[in-house]
Amino acid sequence: MTALTLSTAAASGLRADAIVVGVAKGPKGPVVAPGAEAVDKAYDGGLAGILETLGATGGEGEVTKLPAPSGFKAPVVVAVGLGAVPEKDDTYGAEALRRAAGAAARALAGAKKAAFALPISDPADAGAVAEGARLGAYAFDAYKENGNGAKNGKAPLGEVALIGGKPRDAAYKAAIARATAVTEELNRARDLINTPPNDLNPESFAAVVSAAGKEHGIKVQVLDEKALEKGGYGGILGVGKGSAAGPRLVKLSYTSAKATKHLAFVGKGITYDSGGISLKPAGHNETMKCDMSGAAAVFAAVVAAARLGLEVNVTGWLALAENMPSGSATRPGDVLRMYSGKTVEVLNTDAEGRLVLADALWKASEEKPDAIIDVATLTGAMVLALGNRTFGVMANDDAFRASIVEAAEEVGEESWPMPLPEHLRKGMDSPTADIANMGERMGGGLVAGLFLREFVGEGITWAHLDIAGPAFNEAGPFGYTPKGGTGSAVRTLVRLAELTAAGDLG
Repeated sequence: MTALTLSTAAASGLRADAIVVGVAKGPKGPVVAPGAEAVDKAYDGGLAGILETLGATGGEGEVTKLPAPSGFKAPVVVAVGLGAVPEKDDTYGAEALRRAAGAAARALAGAKKAAFALPISDPADAGAVAEGARLGAYAFDAYKENGNGAKNGKAPLGEVALIGGKPRDAAYKAAIARATAVTEELNRARDLINTPPNDLNPESFAAVVSAAGKEHGIKVQVLDEKALEKGGYGGILGVGKGSAAGPRLVKLSYTSAKATKHLAFVGKGITYDSGGISLKPAGHNETMKCDMSGAAAVFAAVVAAARLGLEVNVTGWLALAENMPSGSATRPGDVLRMYSGKTVEVLNTDAEGRLVLADALWKASEEKPDAIIDVATLTGAMVLALGNRTFGVMANDDAFRASIVEAAEEVGEESWPMPLPEHLRKGMDSPTADIANMGERMGGGLVAGLFLREFVGEGITWAHLDIAGPAFNEAGPFGYTPKGGTGSAVRTLVRLAELTAAGDLG
């Protein structure tokens, strides 16, 4: 993975394959951003004019390469767009820095080292650039002949030196350490999401989690089919029984001796979703390896919290199953008795995520955490409502929902608060069971949230993140977001853990 260093060296004297500078979109053309003064001076103050001649505008994510000035040890200057010039007295936002760094890092695949001379005015800026660069440099080519993390035959950018950082300053070093931990775990989540389902099933996923637990001092407990049967986990078993690969419920426990609060994260982990007997049609099942993105996010967030030593107890619950059709699969019309004791009439086996989450939510509730947050690629309805880059947030507490949306915005993840309209609950009434797993078609994402709420313990603050849109990017890469698995919600969960540890959440 891309290495990070802080550097006080002058851009001209730094040995690197490229110098990255920022350029913004001004009212009369491109404007060279702070951090690039020495580079601009070497062009006799004409860098903006040269870039405009080359067609650069400073638009977000735009990358322009040009020969470095005479006397520079790096042969190439890479100008990356930051978007609009900030208002007077404002600085470039953290997300603009992340996206620019990510675009530049991706464009420099194959390079061994690049110096980033982007606008860095404080440790937070340095952390944002570091995050963007490491996330943008990500590649998943494990199954290609060239392999070894190569991207289009080129290895990811090897090292990023942040010019303007202060290597001896504790705050700067802490910002880089945080960026390193969060991005390594987020990229691990991406790797899991991108892994083909013939190599990632509930058992192998659980093995990855167990190995990480040993490495980072996290207690891991895995319930296999026998344990699930004994415990009465009818939702997880009902979804998983059509597959030759049995389901698992995995618990990760990170504890801090100084913690006064306890968060529980619950992740949907359908390692492949065929739809079951309610089979998905062609064109809707090719990317369903990504249906475990919620579990990957929870796993990554708990490990990141442990690596950062946050003073909060964090428990992760991964509800893992493979949803397949077979003679033993759950049928539409079957009734499942859930871990809570409640019965569910299954009207559609492709609405399986809520079934595995229901068991995990009730189990998590038994520990009486201060809050539960579940993460899932749950509904196509949420994608229709919010698009491919924004996740929906529902909760049983409006203030908690607002805090999650605010935390997501702070770390650069797009989210939107969604309601839980009480009138939609009636649509899930069943003549046979306590509740059906389907309700009204319109507002299907909200119906799913209402279903999950039924399985949250009384008096526990809860939120549901439907990441069906942003979890898997089928379009081209942008900013620091690659094609394929994105690691959506990891940074939001980590930030929520940090806020809780600081006493600023709930």
